[in-house]
Amino acid sequence: MRTSPNTAPLNGRWRRIGSAATATAALLIAGLGTAAHASADTQAAQPKASGKAIAAAVAKAHVQYESACGATPKKGFASCNALRVTSGTTAFQEEQAAKKGVAPATVKPNAASATPTGYGPSDLRSAYGLTSASASNGSGQTIAIVDAYDDPNAEADLATYRSYYGLSACTTANGCFKKVSQTGSTTSLPSADSGWAGEISLDVDMASAIAPNAKILLVEANSSSMADLGTAVNEAVKLGAKFVSNSYGGGESSSDTSYDSSYFNHPGVAITVSAGDEGYGAEYPAASKYVTAVGGTKLSKSSTTRGWTESVWNTNSTEGTGSGCSAYDAKPSWQTDTGCAKRMIADVSAVADPATGVSVYDTYGSDGTGWNTYGGTSASAPIIAAVYALAGTPGSSDYPSQYPYGNTSALNDVTSGSNGTCSTSYFCTARTGYDGPTGLGTPAGTAAFTG
Repeated sequence: MRTSPNTAPLNGRWRRIGSAATATAALLIAGLGTAAHASADTQAAQPKASGKAIAAAVAKAHVQYESACGATPKKGFASCNALRVTSGTTAFQEEQAAKKGVAPATVKPNAASATPTGYGPSDLRSAYGLTSASASNGSGQTIAIVDAYDDPNAEADLATYRSYYGLSACTTANGCFKKVSQTGSTTSLPSADSGWAGEISLDVDMASAIAPNAKILLVEANSSSMADLGTAVNEAVKLGAKFVSNSYGGGESSSDTSYDSSYFNHPGVAITVSAGDEGYGAEYPAASKYVTAVGGTKLSKSSTTRGWTESVWNTNSTEGTGSGCSAYDAKPSWQTDTGCAKRMIADVSAVADPATGVSVYDTYGSDGTGWNTYGGTSASAPIIAAVYALAGTPGSSDYPSQYPYGNTSALNDVTSGSNGTCSTSYFCTARTGYDGPTGLGTPAGTAAFTG
């Protein structure tokens, strides 16, 4: 178990929901026409491999769990989330290796790469039918990212990510990027933390990937307590954001309904929350009836008409997307599954498996300096927040979490996989229609995310 050096104390904190996976530079990714390629020397050094050998190497890919912080929550807090580091190969490496007829390179944990090895913006927009879904690409919208502690390199790292993938600059100077504390201050920021910095990089990069023309408002809470994170959510809404992404969570408690009214009851604002990364089991604030709870999938290219296929993300018995029936939060009127009398998690989903993870650029995080491949529902929550931004401003009195329930045909139904064992099958097992791990499915354009 390792701890983030700038966080004290760590036990009893809300955990970040996200997975970091670092990668080697042998096989590289393409993105918006700016793909780098391995050098001739590197390619020559890679042994040629048969399709059977490549398949065998792919089968060995796995995800290694590394604990970043303490794990015993106190009331009103939860532990900082453990990081999950890909060990093996990523889906993009497998694809590139197959094209070259070579064996896929092995990803080494905690060793950032000079070039990306995960999915980039063009991959994600292709997978979710967003290549022509919004001509404005989020122009005029503000996506707020709520996290704990400060990432001193957030703006610079975001600039590198966007430049590599050919996205326009998003800076403080041009008014696209703004970083504030939970009280709205741009100068009096929380203490820096290398663990949460990786989370911040993941969140702002995913918002950029899906809605590149949207403004990004990063709101940094003073700590990982629910009181501070909730105050940051309120500040994000106060500053005008109509889309607020939250990649943290913890076990449910009887205090959750009071947190609902204090921090998450914001009609007219799409608030997304990660469903969790520890497999079957309900978490808060994903269980809030006022938010869109976002589950996670394994996303792979395929020969289908869509060109992609998805299943429930489940690495092992302790790592996978969260889901479940809340013990405390009331069921919203638009949620109609009959097995759970209270709030059911999740509503929708997107890619989260670190083995089919997304590329992120981070120089302050605890998982190395440079390009990393991340997973977890920390990736899926900001992706869905950005899809909402593409879809347009919610109705002023609406709770946008209801929108997907009104247009399920505009979602990719995920029907295979499970995230654990449960007495009511759909709580943990994918099926046709609604299920806990993936909700109603993943975006197929923006139509399911508008009122």
